[in-house]
Amino acid sequence: MSFADKLVLVTGAGGFIGSHLTERLLREGARVRALVRYNSRGHEGFLASLAPAERTRLEIVNGDLRELDSVQRAMDQVAVVLHLGALVGIPYSYLHTQEVIDTNIIGTANILLAAREQKSLTRVVLTSTSEVYGTARYVPIDEAHPLQAQSPYAASKIAADALGISFQRSFELPLTIVRPFNAFGPRQSMRAVIPTTIVQALTRDQVMLGTLTPTRDFTFVSDTVEGFMRAASLPSAIGQTINVGSGHEISIADLARLIVKLTGRDVPIVQDPKRLRPAASEVERLYAGNKLAREVLGWQPRVSLEEGLQQTIDWIRGSLELYRPDEYAV
Repeated sequence: MSFADKLVLVTGAGGFIGSHLTERLLREGARVRALVRYNSRGHEGFLASLAPAERTRLEIVNGDLRELDSVQRAMDQVAVVLHLGALVGIPYSYLHTQEVIDTNIIGTANILLAAREQKSLTRVVLTSTSEVYGTARYVPIDEAHPLQAQSPYAASKIAADALGISFQRSFELPLTIVRPFNAFGPRQSMRAVIPTTIVQALTRDQVMLGTLTPTRDFTFVSDTVEGFMRAASLPSAIGQTINVGSGHEISIADLARLIVKLTGRDVPIVQDPKRLRPAASEVERLYAGNKLAREVLGWQPRVSLEEGLQQTIDWIRGSLELYRPDEYAV
């Protein structure tokens, strides 16, 4: 499917992945309606940095996923829904569990309820997370791997995924679930380990992190966006839950050492007790099996970890005013 002149709703469009996805859709000729959570400052997130020429096909609507009326108005006449809006911080989910439940579960339910009534829709794409798998029981982790909620955030996403699957089966909603592993790249906040490490490596005499032994599968944001674009357009993706991950794992310790090396500085990496998660909540190993993405979407990662890290370092180096290196972001 061509996105040219299609009306596409992106929730969470002002965020990290959402803003990159919105830019890509605009480059493909889509008309994008961006649902942005209302704030008194009228701040549009990273959409504010879009060039004026790109904004001619962009409509920004304020609302809240937790309010069905907001979602119904935003979805009017759209052809494709890409639902990325969520509260994604795992430490935040320990502190504000009810808000995470309401946003991630009720918000997704509202997307599905509105989509069921929208006859113009050709695809609904829900955003899952590799956190739903918990610590790997086997690797690489394929889509049949058991789901294990090791944080309230993970539990909320398992529930949201289950709702999506039920609507696809019960109401023949043309739905696809994209399950990204750890996306990274320019614009990501310090709640994620890569920008946290980069900002400290560039500006401080030590890098303070939580536990260093877990492994993660990091995917550059442009590759993650490509997965979403294909999931939203290919008929073969309907009814599928699809991992989007690089198929490589690296420990947090090795990742941090690589980042420090790429910044050109020599700073120690220190474990900060305040950043440790509860032992049973820490996911020790994530390593994506991406066979289904390759077969169904024709997708494969294009940007290597080192290349993506260098691009991210360069962007953060020029955007340090956006970050607070002395705070632990949850």
